[in-house]
Amino acid sequence: MKRTSMGILSQWLGESNRQPLVMRGARQVGKTWLVRELAKQHGLRLVEINFERAGSEVTGMFRAKDPRAVVRGLELMTGHGIDPGSTLLFLDEIQAMPEVLANLRWFAEELPTLPVIAAGSLLDFVLAEHTFSMPVGRIAYHQLEPMTFVEFLEAAGEAQLLLETTRWTPDAGMHPVAHARLSECYRDYLVVGGMPAVVHRWIDGRSMLECAQIQHSLLGTFRDDFSKYSRRVPVAQIGRVMEAIPRMAGRIFKYSRVADGERSAAIRQTLELLCRAQLATRVQAASGMGLPLGGDIRERIFKVIFLDSGLMCAALGLTFERSADLSGLVLVNEGGLAEQAVGQCLRASLPHFAERALYFWSSERNGSVAEVDYLLQHGTRIVPIEVKAGTTGSLKSLHHFMARRELQLAVRVNADLPSVTDVDVKTTEGERVRYRLLSIPFYLADQMPRVLGQA
Repeated sequence: MKRTSMGILSQWLGESNRQPLVMRGARQVGKTWLVRELAKQHGLRLVEINFERAGSEVTGMFRAKDPRAVVRGLELMTGHGIDPGSTLLFLDEIQAMPEVLANLRWFAEELPTLPVIAAGSLLDFVLAEHTFSMPVGRIAYHQLEPMTFVEFLEAAGEAQLLLETTRWTPDAGMHPVAHARLSECYRDYLVVGGMPAVVHRWIDGRSMLECAQIQHSLLGTFRDDFSKYSRRVPVAQIGRVMEAIPRMAGRIFKYSRVADGERSAAIRQTLELLCRAQLATRVQAASGMGLPLGGDIRERIFKVIFLDSGLMCAALGLTFERSADLSGLVLVNEGGLAEQAVGQCLRASLPHFAERALYFWSSERNGSVAEVDYLLQHGTRIVPIEVKAGTTGSLKSLHHFMARRELQLAVRVNADLPSVTDVDVKTTEGERVRYRLLSIPFYLADQMPRVLGQA
């Protein structure tokens, strides 16, 4: 399978001022596989240290602040010389020994010719409990997300459909046959999701039930991981919050809806742990008055999306025997799965070095709540995004937002054919609003950053 991140990592390898790279991302999104494949493609000898399995001899070696002493120790341990020009040093599961991260600065300063990659599934979660300072300006970051729809099509061998999505522009139509086929493939992707092990099983056998077995195993593994690194939160409570996130997808997250009798403070703490482990992402309410979007938020008002749509389906108990059973899937949970799908695309489209921050707009007016599902920063422009589970739906909240913010471009994601229209309507409050509406189907959602500049 091909991952888009491979191009970014290859570029990093060729940089003259290369810094040690820290790969972030949830467990099982493919970090270890990607590093091994990187070494293979570039003909590098991989020296891999797994800190969850390493003995005291190895861990003691990495406490040294002299990278040459570390390399010499590895040479003696492995019986092979380590040439910086032909070797890749990979420090895996580094959350088991996070203090090594502070020592990466010495590799950057004293042994810059040796490429070093560190990875850990619960890295942010563990770092929150440590007091050492990170070497700012001495290490680079790369965020790895689950496989996108483009990567899913590539893995499935759908070369022609892949071309249709990556070449589509707002001034071009979409062939009805391509639309039908892409919509079908996207329904498969929603249930299979982007976890590499599940995609691999799907490509091999096209069995939804076998995919579901792997997904439930992954969910269990995520819960078990927390018991290794946290003594403060009961595993059962983590499970309850993990189950609540898919149920509340597309709605304001309320601590009181997680479980009867649970204290809000305990739920808040557990949710924070899940976000640090990157199993969940907050979608924060923002005013949309200006940039940056995070500069004016309503901290207590937020939604939450899950790591992956396939895992969300598994958590909701949506198990299908064949893809023909998937019609109308995005309507599940009052459109919550549709918002999950688009949020997942937006999260993956963020720069690989940036924090995972998503926003939406919410406002109470005339006794009712108006919402726009997502706000996106595109260059110096704010672009609101409305998600509709079917092919139609009211845009009252979007009209209201566009009138108040006087913006020129908005996006609607739905199941219909793509189009670009000029909107000229009156809001429910009698305000005249004019703007351009880019309407794209779900299968083009991860192309949004590319096509916005063309709209």
